[in-house]
Amino acid sequence: MPCQCEGNLRAVKDIRRKVRRSQTIVPFGVGGILDLRGESFVAADIRSWAANAERVDSPRLARKLGVEGFRSAPVIPSGKAAYASRSGPSYVRFPKWLFCPQCREMEYWRLEREQRDKQPTCGRCAGRPQLAPMRFIQVCRAGHMADIDWRRWAHSRSEGHAQRQCQVHRLRFLATPESSGLEALRVVCAVCRAGRNLAGISQKNILKQTGVECAGTHPWQYETDETDPCEETPQAVQRGASNVYFPITHSAIDIPAPAGLSEEDESTQKVVNHSLWPDFNSEYGSPISDAYKTVIANQCEVTEEFVETVRRRHADEALSMSPEFGQDEDLSIAEWAAFSAPESVADSKTFSVRRTHLGVGRDAPASMEELAAGITAVVVADRVREVRALQGFSRYEPSSGDDEEDEGGRVVSVNTQSRARWLPAIETYGEGIFIAVDEQRVSDWEKLDSVRGWTRRIMRNMEASFKADRLREKTGPDLLPRFVMLHTLAHQFIRQLSYDSGYNAASLRERVYARSHPPGSDLPPQAGVFIYTAAGDAEGTLGGLVRQGQPPNLVETLIRLLESAQWCSQDPLCADSTGRSLANLNRAACHACTLLPETCCEIDNSLLDRTLLIGDGEVPGFFRGVVQAALEESARAVDVP
Repeated sequence: MPCQCEGNLRAVKDIRRKVRRSQTIVPFGVGGILDLRGESFVAADIRSWAANAERVDSPRLARKLGVEGFRSAPVIPSGKAAYASRSGPSYVRFPKWLFCPQCREMEYWRLEREQRDKQPTCGRCAGRPQLAPMRFIQVCRAGHMADIDWRRWAHSRSEGHAQRQCQVHRLRFLATPESSGLEALRVVCAVCRAGRNLAGISQKNILKQTGVECAGTHPWQYETDETDPCEETPQAVQRGASNVYFPITHSAIDIPAPAGLSEEDESTQKVVNHSLWPDFNSEYGSPISDAYKTVIANQCEVTEEFVETVRRRHADEALSMSPEFGQDEDLSIAEWAAFSAPESVADSKTFSVRRTHLGVGRDAPASMEELAAGITAVVVADRVREVRALQGFSRYEPSSGDDEEDEGGRVVSVNTQSRARWLPAIETYGEGIFIAVDEQRVSDWEKLDSVRGWTRRIMRNMEASFKADRLREKTGPDLLPRFVMLHTLAHQFIRQLSYDSGYNAASLRERVYARSHPPGSDLPPQAGVFIYTAAGDAEGTLGGLVRQGQPPNLVETLIRLLESAQWCSQDPLCADSTGRSLANLNRAACHACTLLPETCCEIDNSLLDRTLLIGDGEVPGFFRGVVQAALEESARAVDVP
């Protein structure tokens, strides 16, 4: 997909580059930095998106986030047709301070110097080498990002009247072989010879000491009236550092309406699922909205008054919900009901599931019998649809996502000028495997004192973390042992499936269902995992997961993953850990045994512990019986002459 680079919302000089549609959400969504063949760009906010961006329908997710709908970046044709289209999202060149790798002259690149399909080059050197972007930029906790004032940096240690009064913007970025590290890099004024190396540039408040303040802008903002007065202290970071961009994303599995609805509920479902429903809401009040209403009413076989009533009801629900983050609607409830009782959900073009089994017979080994006793449901999904939306981002420090401003960084909306009425999103299709564990067994296991005490220690670390509010959206008010155990199971499941099914780990995703609702609630408790593909390309429909979820493949996969979870190349450091990773939110889990690419995990590789899965001398793991039986079987096989 082409991106419109160095773009003002009013006037854009195009340089065509390509990114995948899925990358416009993560990792190159609004505010994200894209490095491409020696160039660096940042994605502009959704005001740069064309009005004809493709609609994405997900009523459940829209209600949770309090928006009217979602839009997906359009696919731009290749070849000459791409030049006639300007409907892709805009990416602006950032940072604007560039330097020549030969003569080391620095240039502040401006919009009028952009040329279509040409990289910025040095006009002084033979061969016109491509200019490289500066490595360091400045960000703040309020989400602003800008170039470092390199002229001020070069003169920040100047002595003498001539250097302090220097007004010429000729800078050079030198690399000296006499030193190493950042001390070898130096920004020098070509006129007065003032200069300063980059040693200590990453120190906190170093820019404040040089007199730099946050301008309160984002790289795509050019109008002075768009500045946001900011009192935060800017911090210098590397352009590719992980704390430059923390996207806030939400996703939902498309669940069709269950059978047995009343006639009015069925009609309402038809109306809100109509393809013109998002257009009707977004254009409401204009002359064309009446035409949309008429078409919807005719095709859904309802009256126009009924369509108006449904719209008013949905508008009231949206107003009653806070527009900020942290809505309390639990999307997992409908998904759990659809997976745990698939016969009650009619097949559709976006959701096709069927129940299967482990295929463990009476003469099966003891390990398989023990595993089958703990697994109550196995469902393979031949086709599922996931909608993934980007709601905002933060910089320098992750936001909890609960408030617009909290103990972490401030969440910046995908529309930096006004409240977003719609959000950028993508829809992906794939397949998956759902496994539910026995509720009685997991409840009895959670009542063990050693299990509860072990989990309480993890929960104390979670409550002290800046991620506490975001994690509670997945875990519920209390962190239950079943969540940590099932989350670890999901990670081990993905790692094993990457060997058995033909998918690479990065193309698989998890959904953990691990809630125990309060007494008196009509909602059933949840204890299961769903592993699925949603890569947005050809790898989403290979059929490997469905085959692996059928007997006898699945039981062998589960036995192997539990056996492999017993050891780690980092043991005993990993197995005996009392807290590792960010904020000590993991126990026995590291990159060598459990962690996955961040695109796979719902909660950023947090709340993982192999101990609660397989056990140790202090804590009995939920699947300890399976592991012990498998070890005994292996020992007997070795003893046979």
